[in-house]
Amino acid sequence: MYFLFISGGEVFVVLVIVLMLFGADKIPTIAKELGKGMRQLKDATNDIKREINQTAEKQGIDTNLTKEIKQDIKKVRENIQDNIDDISGPIKRNL
Repeated sequence: MYFLFISGGEVFVVLVIVLMLFGADKIPTIAKELGKGMRQLKDATNDIKREINQTAEKQGIDTNLTKEIKQDIKKVRENIQDNIDDISGPIKRNL
């Protein structure tokens, strides 16, 4: 398992060092503060997205274009997957 180019053993070593530095009683507090910070970041990101969409709608910019593009990409992916399944079907049966 790799998380941000760090293996499981390295993550374990980092957690042990954090435990030694801060102690078991401080870790829940640190995790709580990190959670609050991540929530604030997510809320700020959502506020920015909402502001951009509202501004685009006020100026008459079509925001449905991205939805249409995403739908087209999804259809292409499904078609590619179907084609891969059609091609790989006989190969899987032979194995």
